[in-house]
Amino acid sequence: MQKILIVEDDEAIAAIERDYLEAEGLSPEIAPDGRLGLERGLSGEFDLILLDLMLPGLNGFEVCRLLREQIDVPILMVTARQEDVDKIRGLGLGADDYIEKPFSPGVLLARVKAHLARYERLTKPEKKTGEITLGGVSLNTDTRRVFVDGAEAELKNKEFELLLFLMLNVDVVFSRDALYERIWGMDALGDNATVAVHINRLREKIETDPANPRYIQTVWGAGYKFAL
Repeated sequence: MQKILIVEDDEAIAAIERDYLEAEGLSPEIAPDGRLGLERGLSGEFDLILLDLMLPGLNGFEVCRLLREQIDVPILMVTARQEDVDKIRGLGLGADDYIEKPFSPGVLLARVKAHLARYERLTKPEKKTGEITLGGVSLNTDTRRVFVDGAEAELKNKEFELLLFLMLNVDVVFSRDALYERIWGMDALGDNATVAVHINRLREKIETDPANPRYIQTVWGAGYKFAL
């Protein structure tokens, strides 16, 4: 049974998340503050973490940063904040996605199940593409390592998946919504900031000049592509 850590100080919201996850056959555990959430998250027992932003002890941003330094399971931030800067900050610290409050049970379950399925495929690779080299970028799906001009670039899971997908489709332009559906495995639901943040993080790691990218190029009004 897959285990979910719910880091949430609002007892009512935490109970709702727990009940819906249990109804889907998952095994949720609640941590009511940031420090306990960090401690439990670092235990390595969980397949996915639902992380609130506004927490006593340590806030969600700090918990996310510390978790991501040591574990690579999906982290979904749950936030009542509407500001894009908070979403961008959370994604920049290593969160895989975010869910806005108030959320419907269907959205919560869809996001959780999609991330669990993708993480399981990553940790149990059955199809191996081997090594792909385009220009100065070399990617190996067996070792999940990426080198740019001979220097290793350390990518998070979603960054690696995004780069792999684009490299397998050279010069094909994908919209933000299309990339979200392909990489995150669900409808974009009208919000594609997640893709833009991951594209920017990827450029920072593989481009010599992220402001003028050679590989991950923007096609204005259409989307992104990997170019040679």
